[in-house]
Amino acid sequence: MNKDYIVKKSNYFIMNSSYDLSLQEQKLILTLASMVQPQDAEFKAYNFKINEFMKLLEVDDKSKYTEIPQITKKLMQKVFEIQEGDKLIQTAWLSSAIYQKGTGMVTLKFSPDLKPYMLQLSKVFTRYKLVNILSMKSKYSIRLYEILKANEFKKQDYIEIEVEDLRRLVKAENIYPRYNDFKRFVILQAQKELKKVSDISFEFKEIKTGRKVTSIKFFIKPNKKFKDKNEIALDKDNIKKQSVEDPEEMEKINIVKESIKIIEKVDITTLEAKKILAAAGGDIIKITDKIDIIKKTNKEIRNLVGLLISALEKDYKQPKQIKGSKGSTSTFNDYEQRNYDFDALEKKLLGWNSSSESEEEFNMADFISS
Repeated sequence: MNKDYIVKKSNYFIMNSSYDLSLQEQKLILTLASMVQPQDAEFKAYNFKINEFMKLLEVDDKSKYTEIPQITKKLMQKVFEIQEGDKLIQTAWLSSAIYQKGTGMVTLKFSPDLKPYMLQLSKVFTRYKLVNILSMKSKYSIRLYEILKANEFKKQDYIEIEVEDLRRLVKAENIYPRYNDFKRFVILQAQKELKKVSDISFEFKEIKTGRKVTSIKFFIKPNKKFKDKNEIALDKDNIKKQSVEDPEEMEKINIVKESIKIIEKVDITTLEAKKILAAAGGDIIKITDKIDIIKKTNKEIRNLVGLLISALEKDYKQPKQIKGSKGSTSTFNDYEQRNYDFDALEKKLLGWNSSSESEEEFNMADFISS
């Protein structure tokens, strides 16, 4: 594990869960969350090196190693709530913590109730590097960072949150009953820390009803001092366009790239993701539906990008179930077979002019090995 590991959560979870974790507990949970891999279908038992965790927290006193079992024990006792429609889910963070004496290791496992909010995310989610929160000194700063990060790419240039909702989200309903104290110890402290150690910063404006501050407008902006160069230049062929990209489109592009990585464990370029998004008319759900259809072929895919674009343009349907003497098997061909021009499709995908190139006919099956 290292500080560049990625933490990923659904935006719904960030904005609809309420929990009270200490600074150390939050950092432990987020360090563990950064070990979850995009392709994981279930939570694994993640081996956790205690000395590495203490190093990440910049704690040199080895006597504090004994505090980790106490932290995990308290975590397993802390039940928190997630509001999902008409359901109120009450769950704990960890389902188990196993210590093997003499190894300096602990094996931790997330509660399975958290699976929809942390595994195989293909819709709206938030991702950030672990390093952004490790140096924070206030537990409220970490929570507010996630809330603002989840709203970083909204079309409007701010997010407005009612004060009482913000108190609930950061679990400070009864901690600072006076707004001036809440502002000083939560909002202003977070503003100072985010600017100092994270990839975003914010300004805010108080909205009053009468003389009382009832809501706050947060104006979120990138903190260029800490912005990873690799995050700015996602692809060499797209560097010049980054400054004029629509943030909402970029979020969709990143979702497409993550979805492809989950099923094929390969990276596609931003250009390829844009072509896929264009073929889907900007509909992320349509893309994930077609990816699901492709996965059901259970065959090795040679050209996923080309196949996915074809599936979107020709609107391929779910595979039919065909029963034979050996039972039921599925087929991808729930459509009339068509011939395709592979070279032309590939060049079109890459934005090339294929008028001077020779053309070869091919069948959909050419994309997939038998």
